[in-house]
Amino acid sequence: MNIEIKKYLFDIKESIYSIEKFLEDKRDFNVYLGNKMLRRAVEREFEIIGEAMSRIEKLDSEIEISSKRQIISMRNRVIHGYDKIDNEIIWGTIIKHLPTLKTDIENLLK
Repeated sequence: MNIEIKKYLFDIKESIYSIEKFLEDKRDFNVYLGNKMLRRAVEREFEIIGEAMSRIEKLDSEIEISSKRQIISMRNRVIHGYDKIDNEIIWGTIIKHLPTLKTDIENLLK
């Protein structure tokens, strides 16, 4: 695997860990909604994840990562449609897709 791709995978891994750290063990949507700084921090990490994923896709579109296109699309929405961010979609991504993405990335980095 290309060293550049490994760097992007590592960046994704770090952003996933940051999101987990920000949320700690308290996975409460109402807490998330009530904390603008937390929401912005999570959104920024999704920007990084989506950008790294986009760069990986350009370097090697054959790399299998769950929900790759959806993650890139979400990054575009967060960056270009900041006024239309749907907190429920972000939260759903955290709960449903982040654990799978974490596993995929860890497996690719092995």
